[in-house]
Amino acid sequence: MTDTTPRTKDVPASATPADVPPPVAPTGRGPLARGEARLAWGMLFPTLAIVAAVVLLPLLAIFWISVKPVQLSDLRAPELVLREDLRRIDAPGEEGTWRFRLRNSSPDRALRDVSFTDLLPPGLDLGTLPEACAAEAGQLTCTFGDVPGGWRETLVIPATASATFEADLRVQDSAPVLSFAASSVLTDGTFTLDNFARIFSSAEFVDVLWATIFYTVVGTVGAIVMGLFAALLLDASFKGRGILRGLYLFPYVAPVIAVAFAWIILFDPFSGSANALLIRMGVTDEAINFFGERPLALIMVTLFEIWRYFPLSFLFILARMQSVPSDMFEAAEMDGASPFQQFRWLMLPQLAGILGVLFLLRFIWTFNKFDDIFLLTGGNAGTRTLTVSVYEQAFAISNIGAGAAVAVVIFACLLAFSALFFRVMSREEGL
Repeated sequence: MTDTTPRTKDVPASATPADVPPPVAPTGRGPLARGEARLAWGMLFPTLAIVAAVVLLPLLAIFWISVKPVQLSDLRAPELVLREDLRRIDAPGEEGTWRFRLRNSSPDRALRDVSFTDLLPPGLDLGTLPEACAAEAGQLTCTFGDVPGGWRETLVIPATASATFEADLRVQDSAPVLSFAASSVLTDGTFTLDNFARIFSSAEFVDVLWATIFYTVVGTVGAIVMGLFAALLLDASFKGRGILRGLYLFPYVAPVIAVAFAWIILFDPFSGSANALLIRMGVTDEAINFFGERPLALIMVTLFEIWRYFPLSFLFILARMQSVPSDMFEAAEMDGASPFQQFRWLMLPQLAGILGVLFLLRFIWTFNKFDDIFLLTGGNAGTRTLTVSVYEQAFAISNIGAGAAVAVVIFACLLAFSALFFRVMSREEGL
């Protein structure tokens, strides 16, 4: 019989218990450990599949589209469009035409092996057929081969109604059978870097990048600082504190459309109360177009970002403050520490972790923010950020590929920021 007892080194008889080495732990490579590992991966598979479907697949699609010459019209595959009608034939003996109008729905994508077939209308004698068509066995067949993008063709077939012609005949009752092959620009082997070249060579790219950085950094830092200030105010105990805490959440929970239009009306240069108040106070002689002038528009949308999202920082910071023990503040006060010294050397180190998490989250969310700027200014007056540029490229000028390329630039910027952030945080923590 094989001895499976774990081996230990020989120990002298005079050795104390502290000198005896611990037994060797199993390596975890046995059949049971492998079975547990397979079970763990099997339980994780649904989660991994959902993450891949929700996050990774759209991300890969954006990377794929960014290197494709895709216009908005290219999202629908090219197809053959056909219209037919019977002209000037309403009764037996009349002569007219059987007409077909064909076109390629794509302006630049070719169609291959284009043809169609249609049943011959009863009681209709056809004249000379076009070169591409032939009639046999009660069926009309027209073959065109490969046709370029934007191709159009009109076939006119002379026809005479015989005695058996029905006056209420409708050729549309027998729909033509279309046959063609087409390749989509989304799935073919055409790739290009023109989308990225168009972005980086644009004279506005530097301005867009600067507006994005200013809006993100100032908006993020401002929201955190304002949230910290609000948390310090409402951390003290006083009557009505709960009501004030609830009111402080209003900018964050209010519908963005409502508060955005409230700001637009408030700062309107013609009927806004802000301009009326400034003129009455003698601050300015004429109305100020807050959301229509550079660089005031960018400052205003940044202030809106700070005002709207400081409650989130306020909630996180206040919750962390509530968990800080008060004993060390009482001891510091007995030692003569001022309130500022208590905040600088006691409270701020306790808040460092949550402030770092808030800065990371708010930076990413603000960098990706689109709706606030679009509702306030539409990206005009120097407020066009990278996210607004994605919308304009993809939908305003119908260049889906360029819009995806801007989205890839946004992803690269956020990835670089996240890597730098975690590297700095690791150094601060001594890891």
